[in-house]
Amino acid sequence: MIGVDRDPMALAAAREKLGHSAELHHASYSEIPRLLGDRKLDGLLLDLGVSSPQLDLPERGFSFTREGPLDMRMDPTRGPTARELILDTTEAELADIIHEYGEERYAKRIARMLKERELTTTLDVAKVCVEAIPMAEQRKSKIHAATRTFQALRIAVNAELTELEKILHALPDLLAPGGRAAIISFHSLEDRLVKNRFRDLAWTSSFPPHLAVQNGERVDPVVEVVSRKPIVATDDEIARNPRSRSAKLRGCVRTTAPNLPSGAPPDLR
Repeated sequence: MIGVDRDPMALAAAREKLGHSAELHHASYSEIPRLLGDRKLDGLLLDLGVSSPQLDLPERGFSFTREGPLDMRMDPTRGPTARELILDTTEAELADIIHEYGEERYAKRIARMLKERELTTTLDVAKVCVEAIPMAEQRKSKIHAATRTFQALRIAVNAELTELEKILHALPDLLAPGGRAAIISFHSLEDRLVKNRFRDLAWTSSFPPHLAVQNGERVDPVVEVVSRKPIVATDDEIARNPRSRSAKLRGCVRTTAPNLPSGAPPDLR
């Protein structure tokens, strides 16, 4: 078993529980291909979410309900913090981050206010979000006003989508024939990347095989998708663990077909 995590706290907990039965690395999951070398995996599980300990410890800076430093780094030993990101970007760049990664309608207003304020804690940012979003909108929403902005800042600080894209690109070479990959995502941006990549790898040409080969198009799928729709938590699971409500699990199985061209039409995306 090989385990990879950017968070030293999570690795320490894993070492305590697993002892020497697992090969554990302080690294991002985009580094898995380098760590594996020529080895292949029979199974790959990626949990893309923030862990409960990270959310529950105010000093990590992930929570908008508890006061803590503006950090948000998965690996607190390296890289810029959320506060540094806000300070080092222009208002327009910050608005783009909040809009793209948080899908926040009021990204421009929030970015302007964040750049105007002196920000030192997570509650400072949460207060800005509450002030920037009209109260009528907040009453209609099922989530806190700061949810989307905190998501956006966290994704940007940790380059989460870039990391995911790298591991998805490498996925076919990581799995042994018959090997399975399961990926748990927690928001639509992640889930969309996983869904599209699995779909692209399962795609085969509609041409007859000899014409497909001549055109460099795929005759056999690289993976078989386990289910068309993601697997989500049941009501009982959500009752036991409310944070599982947004989790989506998608899986695929590596095929055994040899010499698979990578070609797939761009409009598949």
